[in-house]
Amino acid sequence: MKHIPRKRFGQHFLTDRGIIEGIVQAIAPKAGQAVVEIGPGLAALTQPLVERLGHLTVIELDRDLAQQLRAHPQLTVVESDVLKVDFRQLASAAGKVRVVGNLPYNISTPILFHLLDAVDVIEDQHFMLQKEVIDRMVAAPSTSDYGRLSVMLQWRYAMENVLFVPPQSFDPPPRVDSAVVRMVPHAHPAALDVKLLSQLVQVAFSQRRKLLRHTLGQWLAARGFPGSFDVQRRAEEVPVAEYVALAQQVAAVAV
Repeated sequence: MKHIPRKRFGQHFLTDRGIIEGIVQAIAPKAGQAVVEIGPGLAALTQPLVERLGHLTVIELDRDLAQQLRAHPQLTVVESDVLKVDFRQLASAAGKVRVVGNLPYNISTPILFHLLDAVDVIEDQHFMLQKEVIDRMVAAPSTSDYGRLSVMLQWRYAMENVLFVPPQSFDPPPRVDSAVVRMVPHAHPAALDVKLLSQLVQVAFSQRRKLLRHTLGQWLAARGFPGSFDVQRRAEEVPVAEYVALAQQVAAVAV
């Protein structure tokens, strides 16, 4: 399959057979499972996956690549911007789906948040991303990588960095290191208003070098929050569980 990579789609095609095999092993696909691949590209990962699954649904924005992929008898091709795809609809027949892919690095974070909206119909996710993004996703409190992305995803997923991928594994090589992350939704996540948590965390990390009394403290005071929360810390020092608990308390006051 010949194709000139398109910069506007952020296309970097995986070519390293060893890395491809490592990703397939991490995913561990089994025949009959419902799996959706985002951005199949030249089918480097698609082919070994479909050989094990029997059938695979792929989401491809590039019209030329989508046309070529339709020639594969074991693929269902959804030609679309992934941010417009309803994953609940894809999971309607199977109950839950597994989602995999080499995500376009220029829109990887919006994709992660789009999938968060459908997390209850997703069994797990395996994505290749910029290593720097994965470092932030899995970061622990009191580290420089810990931030809004860490909190918003760790609230809902157990995550781990499972594979390092160097630039030379792609054609053309990206200018950054890559990695593969495994994301498994928590079976019993805390019930909360996700939009409220997002707003709360965004305020907290808006000036991460300052103590929270300058940011989150004022935000809580403006809402008449009567509870106690230690704002004599910086945002990166607060564990995910505390942000979640605070969001629940703020929501209860607003009722």
